[in-house]
Amino acid sequence: DDKAAKPADSPTQPGGLTINIPNPVLTASESAQNGPSPPKMPQEQTTPKQGEENADTRPFRQRIAEQLGPDYHGAERLRLDQDCKKERHWKRWGPYLSDRQWATVREDYSANGDAWSHFPHEHARSRVYRWGEDGIAGISDNHQRLCFSLALWNGEDRILKERLFGVTGHQGNHGEDVKELYYYLDSTPTHSYMKFLYKYPQKAYPYEELVRENINRDRDVSEFEILDTDAFDDDRYWDVFYAKDEQDPDSVYVRITSYNRGPEPATLHVVPQFWFPNTWSWSNNPPPKPSMWASGDGIVSAQHPTLGKYYLYCLPSPPPVSNQGELLVGDKGEPEAVEAELLFTENNTNYNRLYGGQNETPYVKDAFHDHIVPSHRPQEDDGHPGFFHTKIRSSYARQQHESAEENTSSEEEQGPRTPFPAGPSYVNPAKRGTKSAAHYIFHDVPPRGGCAVVRLKLTPRTPREDPSIEDEGIFDDTVEERRGEADEFYSGLVMGPISDDLKQIMRQALGGMLWTKQYYQFIQQDWLHGDPAQPPPPPERKNVRNKDWKHLYIADILSMPDKWEYPFFAAWDTAFHCIPLAIVDPTFAKKQLDVLTREWYMKPDGQIPAYEWNFGDVNPPVHAWATFRVFKIERKLYGREDVQFLERVFQKLLLNFTWWVNRKDQGGNNVFEGGFLGLDNIGVFNRSEPLPTGGSLRQADGTAWMAFYCLNMLNIALELAKHNPTYEDIASKFFEHFIFIADAMTFRGLGEDELSLWNEEDGMYYDAIQFDNGYSMQLPVRSLVGLIPLYATLVLEPSVVNRFPGFKKRMEWFMDNRPEMSERNMANMKARGRGERRLLALASKERLVKILEKMLDEDEFFSHGIRSLSKKHKDQPWGMDVHGERYQVNYWPGDSKSGMFGGNSNWRGPIWLAVNFLLIESLQRFYQFYGEDVQVECPTGSGDYMNLVQVAEEIQHRIIHIFGRDVEGKRAANGGNPKLDHDPHFRDYVWFYEVRFGCVSYPTEWRNMQAAKDSKELVLRLTLHVFTGTDELVQQLLEVSLIITSMLVAFNPI
Repeated sequence: DDKAAKPADSPTQPGGLTINIPNPVLTASESAQNGPSPPKMPQEQTTPKQGEENADTRPFRQRIAEQLGPDYHGAERLRLDQDCKKERHWKRWGPYLSDRQWATVREDYSANGDAWSHFPHEHARSRVYRWGEDGIAGISDNHQRLCFSLALWNGEDRILKERLFGVTGHQGNHGEDVKELYYYLDSTPTHSYMKFLYKYPQKAYPYEELVRENINRDRDVSEFEILDTDAFDDDRYWDVFYAKDEQDPDSVYVRITSYNRGPEPATLHVVPQFWFPNTWSWSNNPPPKPSMWASGDGIVSAQHPTLGKYYLYCLPSPPPVSNQGELLVGDKGEPEAVEAELLFTENNTNYNRLYGGQNETPYVKDAFHDHIVPSHRPQEDDGHPGFFHTKIRSSYARQQHESAEENTSSEEEQGPRTPFPAGPSYVNPAKRGTKSAAHYIFHDVPPRGGCAVVRLKLTPRTPREDPSIEDEGIFDDTVEERRGEADEFYSGLVMGPISDDLKQIMRQALGGMLWTKQYYQFIQQDWLHGDPAQPPPPPERKNVRNKDWKHLYIADILSMPDKWEYPFFAAWDTAFHCIPLAIVDPTFAKKQLDVLTREWYMKPDGQIPAYEWNFGDVNPPVHAWATFRVFKIERKLYGREDVQFLERVFQKLLLNFTWWVNRKDQGGNNVFEGGFLGLDNIGVFNRSEPLPTGGSLRQADGTAWMAFYCLNMLNIALELAKHNPTYEDIASKFFEHFIFIADAMTFRGLGEDELSLWNEEDGMYYDAIQFDNGYSMQLPVRSLVGLIPLYATLVLEPSVVNRFPGFKKRMEWFMDNRPEMSERNMANMKARGRGERRLLALASKERLVKILEKMLDEDEFFSHGIRSLSKKHKDQPWGMDVHGERYQVNYWPGDSKSGMFGGNSNWRGPIWLAVNFLLIESLQRFYQFYGEDVQVECPTGSGDYMNLVQVAEEIQHRIIHIFGRDVEGKRAANGGNPKLDHDPHFRDYVWFYEVRFGCVSYPTEWRNMQAAKDSKELVLRLTLHVFTGTDELVQQLLEVSLIITSMLVAFNPI
């Protein structure tokens, strides 16, 4: 019984709430459209508790500022310093749950590797995960031992809304796609404050309609989105704001405020869930099983073998409040608190529902659906699951591992009903288990802004130890204080005058970067061979994927490209993520770059894992660039030089560079292959497969990426040589290697063995096929492939060259004794630029100008940024016939019309923001050398000439225009949707993960554009981070453009 379940040391339950209702004055963060502040219960005055009379009630910031004096740089900066020094573990609790764990590679135990079918969405509520957890606005500790997430029910859905829904790679006409409206609004780097918004329809969520419509559309048609249904018609939906903050590293506050946007009163069930991941079903000798139980009204006690003991306090909620701040009253004429019903079950698979087998426990993972949602229950109780040992159920569980046979084209999402377990309830009446929920029901929430609030607190302390647990006034004050500290932190990042809209975009973008951290666990050997307590996986799956990565042993907090569409790390995405992350949290950024080169990630031969669908795939080598950029950002913004980090990663990158040279330069002539290199469908052929023509592909971008890699390694070596002269020799090695690569790429094409990737007539670099008979053929597709050579650019300051006499002597010897290499068709290294600088670049001045003529032509590459494929190919597609089959490249400015790489990625027209960022950097470096000596038409044909830094700035402004409001209040990224542009409950939120393509006018005609789908796409960053030099030029450029776009994108690597 309940008394028996309550341990002696359980906390007392919260007493009556005694806080006066404040006037409905809007806070700074809750804009006018959100209505009043979260309501509180009316109350009587009480006498202060013992010790409270003399307590310092000043805000934390004020107390710390007084204590630290001039050393105070903000409360969040203090937390970052304490966490970095391991004085306090401020990052213990964070947004470490995935947005989608179902249908991931790690959960796929099928014979054929069909992850989408093996673990579909309709299984997720009933089947436990092996390698991670998911949920809406989910948080956990940094080892994911205890999880928390939001669940809702509108009274109409046939299941609880406890995870984000989307179509799979098989169902979507352009691959996988999340079909929800949610926004990462804010987060500090330590997650001391976080804010999230989920928009939940009041009518039944259109699961079947979304699947059916997307399946029935072909690739030439746009995707069918949630806003294309009637789910949000008449504003019949809930705005559910989720705020999480921390009082200290061990105590977490969660406030869930739900606003009824509809025209009529509506009822909402708020069901926050709290559970232990299943760690006990996989081994014959499982670890001690954790447990949780009700230890009082609204109190859940949780005991974990390594995390210790925590309490979740589910505070009584005030009744709903109208948009005028009036509390609803009960039958007695007074406001009545809404108490949570505590529910308990086990986090175990419902084998009976999924496979017709028997369950290990009478209470299973999907119990809360049956308890709350009548339509989810069986029509009659004819099931009797019973109990049995794990090994006896192998015939049923084996079905998990067999080749997937689900009909992925089915319109039905529901699946079979869950049989009623033996006993009087779907949930455990003893109020014990490994999974719990607090069920709040808010009846008749007033329309047009009426709201309801839930307050929860997770802490290892009892109310006797922490009186604030019972006090919702202190609770709300703490939330507001943490929000104020977040405001303080982000205000320190903005240098110079920018609009409030751009500040908000920056805040949401960086918040999204921080929200998309995820605990990523994967042990390749265990996954490949299966778990001892589970049936062995089919033998065929050993050859499905990643069989050569048996050393992988991952259990880290990693930055994800997107926690729904790409809930896995991807190496080159991570490198780009680290640039904005370094601005707010250089320690975390450095860990991301460092860990990917550690021996439990990197293969012994030096290869860095790409992404879980194929760890052996080849991504562009941007790790060195990101490492040095993060090093410099920390030095500039935080005054710290982490040379140890730089040297440690550099040493590992020496292995990776050697792997590239040995594996991707098969002919030994410094012209590289490399495969798809993250650009998916950009080429005529699938670059990850052998050519149908025979021969080998010589890639302009692969060779340029290696030149870029060389220059970054050279730059790092010179930095390290300041501390250790040994690195001078290594710098010389990379200098010479760059020259050989540059020379190989820029042959005139006159010699018998000279394969030219440069086309003088077109003024572009192209890929080429080298046939076995010696014949070569260029593939004249104007794409980003021909622009990437501009990345390979480095300006050497005279002060740097003169500091290292050994390096200078070797460089000058090479130029004197190899003049044919140092002068022909690349930047002439003997020529000096502004301030006696030297330039290392693939493109000579003449070739640079020719490339820019195409790049800045609005009928080719120039739009809201630089397109990935020239618009020329809209009317002039290029292709060739091979063995009766047509291979062709067309201009597709929006979604891909090809199934190549899953269909959810398109490099044949869209503007990819991270590669635009590298182009912007390259133009600024060229300006450092050429200054005013190089001016080009921008746009081409306009008659307006600009220097290269002005061109870079023009690209930045155009990219900002994608997300910023224009004079009519429209955002180009919204694709002309009036609701997104003008509705007061939508217009301030940037839909980063679902940027729509559509007609956008800039500057004189309608342009099609699409930016990649990711919560990480836009970050405003300071120009000073771009430059390697520190002379007066940097200061001049800071005056020109204090803030530019980084526009970091998490790429679609599959």
